[in-house]
Amino acid sequence: MKQFLLLAAVLFTTHLFAQQGNDPVLMTINGTPIHRSEFVYLYNKNNAQNALDKRTLQDYLELFENFKMKVLEAEAEGMDTTKAFLDEFLGYRRQLTPPYLTDTVMRNKLEHQAYNRLTKEIDVSHILIRVAPNAPPADTLKAYQKIMAIRDRVTKPRVEMVVKKGFLFKKTIKKILPPENFETVAKEVSQDPSAAQNDGHLGYITGFMTIYPFECVAYHTPVDSISMPVRTMYGYHLIKVNGIRPSRGEVQVAHIMRFAEKGSPDSAMIAAKHAIDSIYQVLQHGADFATTAREASQDRSSAVNGGVLPWFGTGFMVKEFENMAFSLKKGEISHPFQTSYGWHIMKLLDTRKLAPFAQKREEIARRIQHDERAAIIAQSFINKLKAEYHFHLDSAALTPFYKLADQYSVKDSLFKVASEKLNAPIATFDSIQLTQKEFADFLNENPISQEPTPKEIIDEKWNKFASNELMSYENSQLERKYPDFANLVREYHDGILLFNISNQEVWEKATKDEAGLSAYFKAHKSNYTWKEPHFKGAIIYCKNEVVSKEAHALLKKAPRDSVDSYLTSHLNKKAAYVVKVENGLFSKGENPAVDKLVFHEGGFEPKSDFPIVFYVGKIIQQPENYTDVRGLVTADYQNYLDAEWVKQLRKKYHIVVNKAVLATIKEN
Repeated sequence: MKQFLLLAAVLFTTHLFAQQGNDPVLMTINGTPIHRSEFVYLYNKNNAQNALDKRTLQDYLELFENFKMKVLEAEAEGMDTTKAFLDEFLGYRRQLTPPYLTDTVMRNKLEHQAYNRLTKEIDVSHILIRVAPNAPPADTLKAYQKIMAIRDRVTKPRVEMVVKKGFLFKKTIKKILPPENFETVAKEVSQDPSAAQNDGHLGYITGFMTIYPFECVAYHTPVDSISMPVRTMYGYHLIKVNGIRPSRGEVQVAHIMRFAEKGSPDSAMIAAKHAIDSIYQVLQHGADFATTAREASQDRSSAVNGGVLPWFGTGFMVKEFENMAFSLKKGEISHPFQTSYGWHIMKLLDTRKLAPFAQKREEIARRIQHDERAAIIAQSFINKLKAEYHFHLDSAALTPFYKLADQYSVKDSLFKVASEKLNAPIATFDSIQLTQKEFADFLNENPISQEPTPKEIIDEKWNKFASNELMSYENSQLERKYPDFANLVREYHDGILLFNISNQEVWEKATKDEAGLSAYFKAHKSNYTWKEPHFKGAIIYCKNEVVSKEAHALLKKAPRDSVDSYLTSHLNKKAAYVVKVENGLFSKGENPAVDKLVFHEGGFEPKSDFPIVFYVGKIIQQPENYTDVRGLVTADYQNYLDAEWVKQLRKKYHIVVNKAVLATIKEN
């Protein structure tokens, strides 16, 4: 069905657009209606205020008629059905569709949400209990119960029974203690490997630094509070918000580094520390930071630029490096400090605040495309399509698939055989029907990559199948729903056809028609004259006198139209570059050697590597044949062929213009 819908969009673009009742027919060409909107779109686009070649409405009408006749002629020859045309046209159309196949309202909402989060930085800690994304329900429940029990430990007061003894009595009393320390519990139970070192403390985060569900809960949890469990692809998290601050913006720094990674031998650590201290002393005595970085920094990727690093903000560097960068004043040089990579000296070059939303929007949009937000936008768009096209699902029609999936693996050939026998309707939307057979084909063409429960497999694949079909249908309706899109698509469609048929009838035809070019030149020779004579021939540069003599001898046998290739092929052998040739048509001032040797002007002197220079050819006052002015003659001959072609088309195609409709078009 998808191929049919796509083909319909390609073949009936004009007809889909023409169905709009408020768009009158401006003209007919051999009975084919051309609507007012198409003419107005192209007229306004090509005759805008800043257009270099503005036309009157009547002049443009004639150009438009010629254009449409050529397109219709291309269609009559079947050019719009060739694989080459369809591949090119569909490629262009595909590039135009993304803005129309998305939920722009949801996208705008998430873009603004992302920017608002970038304006704040949140200090978070977390505890993770791992559970696979497609874990069985029992495992998921077990993980959830475990994370909830942990949450009780860090949020609820503890009760401790204390026994007090006196001389004559023993008494048990209940003691209420505060909840357990989050960091202590994180170190004990969190299944995030880094918790052993950081007690679950992740530090400050901002937008896009964590996966989206984690980010959302972090930004909605009050300071000093602990969230309810949040599920991500890694498992269940508890998030504690320790603090919040405005965005610190970005910094640009230069640094000098001596490598001494954590775990290196003591001798390497001592050597790196000694080296960085020595460098620091040099800087303290006034040495240039950039020069010193180039000479002494072991971070060679930045050293070549004087130690300069790209701009960065919170979360892009290790904590020690980031904290030092944001603690410096502009122009200040830090004392030596250590990170897990080694020792550094840093200079703060510049700071900048978070850019306004308008400047960040393009970057945010790109990041959303590689984020879970992209799936939210896509699903929101599918939901809107379901509502618009009155999507109705017969859930009972999926039951046979659930039963088969319980009986066989979906990958099993027996599942395939049994499912292909099903053919009842499953869903309908906007007069389209989706059947069990189509869904079975989709299941078999899209293998299962993971092994969730059978019902989850069917549900996931059904949602994917239904979404694909809705998107395909919406794609086929774009020309009908969006006039701007239809105009642009039609412009590409007709433009490709115009190029192809013009190339066939005019451009390529003219360049290959040697006899026609020659005849046209002779008939219009007076149009091609020069104010000054030209030299027609070749300049030969020789390595020495021996080569010069050989060249003179060869010239007696060389074809006139290929002197350069003849000489070079005979003399430049075995990588011995002993002669070079400049062949062509030259006027004064175009070639120093020609000016000196032929026109006896200028101060040309042969170079030492080619000291012998001479020429063969002649001075001509005017072009001798069309090859002397090929470019001009070819262009004029193409215009002539085009004019003759238009005359033939006007005899073939009958054009009727609706003057009343034309009168409604405002002239630019």
